[in-house]
Amino acid sequence: MGKISKYITYRGGEGQWSWLLHRITGIGVFVFLLAHIVDTAMIGWGPRIYNETMAIYRNPVFRVGEVILAGAVLYHALNGIRIIIIDFWPESTMAQKKLFYAVVVVFAVLFVPAAIYMLAWMVK
Repeated sequence: MGKISKYITYRGGEGQWSWLLHRITGIGVFVFLLAHIVDTAMIGWGPRIYNETMAIYRNPVFRVGEVILAGAVLYHALNGIRIIIIDFWPESTMAQKKLFYAVVVVFAVLFVPAAIYMLAWMVK
């Protein structure tokens, strides 16, 4: 039984987490783009329908969603740069863990202040 569990156990690691987060954020950004195309197309039904649709985005749930979207776009972009570095300089694969941690640090440094600024309306 010990040998079977060796093959079915998820081992994870930085590469696996970066891959998974890249896919999830990519799907999130894609879904947002589809929704944005639909809500922009609402102008075809007249200004009243369009304005009612836009009013939905003033809801606090959507405003928090904007912060999550900003985080998804930022992570996806930073990890994309990491992937480009690894693709163009194959020797950088030896440092892929360090590159992942660099993405995490840069993400935190950029996202935390932005999220605080974007969510400041909640404490007012």
